[in-house]
Amino acid sequence: MARIHRARRRTALTLLGATLLVAVVIAIVTGPTSISIRHLLSIALDPSGTGLATDVPSSEHVIFWSLRLPRAVLCALVGAALGAGGAAAQGLFRNPLADPGLVGVSAGATLGAAICIVLAGPLLATQGPWLRAAALPIAAFVAGAVTTGLVVRLGGRADRSATATVLLAGVAINAFAGAMVGLLSHIASDAELRNFTFWTLGGMSGATWSKVALTTPFVAVSIAVLFRHARSLDVFALGEVDARVTGVDVTVLRRSVIGALALGVGAAVSAAGLVGFVGLIVPHLVRLWIGPKHGGLIPASALAGGALVVIADSLARTLAAPTELPVGLLTASVGAPFFLHLLRREVKRP
Repeated sequence: MARIHRARRRTALTLLGATLLVAVVIAIVTGPTSISIRHLLSIALDPSGTGLATDVPSSEHVIFWSLRLPRAVLCALVGAALGAGGAAAQGLFRNPLADPGLVGVSAGATLGAAICIVLAGPLLATQGPWLRAAALPIAAFVAGAVTTGLVVRLGGRADRSATATVLLAGVAINAFAGAMVGLLSHIASDAELRNFTFWTLGGMSGATWSKVALTTPFVAVSIAVLFRHARSLDVFALGEVDARVTGVDVTVLRRSVIGALALGVGAAVSAAGLVGFVGLIVPHLVRLWIGPKHGGLIPASALAGGALVVIADSLARTLAAPTELPVGLLTASVGAPFFLHLLRREVKRP
């Protein structure tokens, strides 16, 4: 049985990796200016652009290296962070309806973005272009980390505090952050409110190699930490008491997983805005395929989440061309009905 499970996990990871690669290629070649596969190979093998074939336009080289490739890579990173984070969050809270945002990172990042746009906007308008571009993702990430720290602090005062207490602290922090966002939206100007609304819908239009470089280490560390605690999450599914009896340090597990969620999801939200329901949908679909063990579930959810966001972004760029839809609209359009289906199934469960 164990050998069959390992074979299924390897097959799933291979197929999901191939799906992600195909999704990235499709995202690169499609758009207002299409790039043929032959041109794509020529451009990919010549980053400097000095040895391009005569029939390959230089504009396609710029589009590939400066626009579409960093955007596709950022989509994959964001989806990977949300997918792996969702799998870990559902394991930590032992709830199939759990989402990485329950620890407060998404609500905090939204509040940070609102503060940056509404309160710091006039000051940033007088600063240099680099600071103006970096201020919003930095503010979102820092605020997400701070709110997650508050959740851990409020929910984990005692070493043996229940995970339910952390969950309730997350709900309270999310509610408070939502109230502050509502207040800032009320006092915002029309332009500020429009910018903030666009950010909350999620989008990859501002993808650059600098943003990819900033996001990659946080996502990589987050997924690595979550994977390191995969076996402990498997044991934790039996309950906190049983996990402690088998030698799992529940306090370390809880804080490590929540910290990893703050790193990965905070980086994803700060880079792309709110891309909803990925952390809810992906782990469920992957779990149906390879089972509940987190050793396979977390990396498979990362690959599937990356592929989903890359595909959603490709559709967002092409469905209403030349207008670009927010990618969060597409993921929410699919995720909301799926969430209702899960909720209905949980209600019917005896």
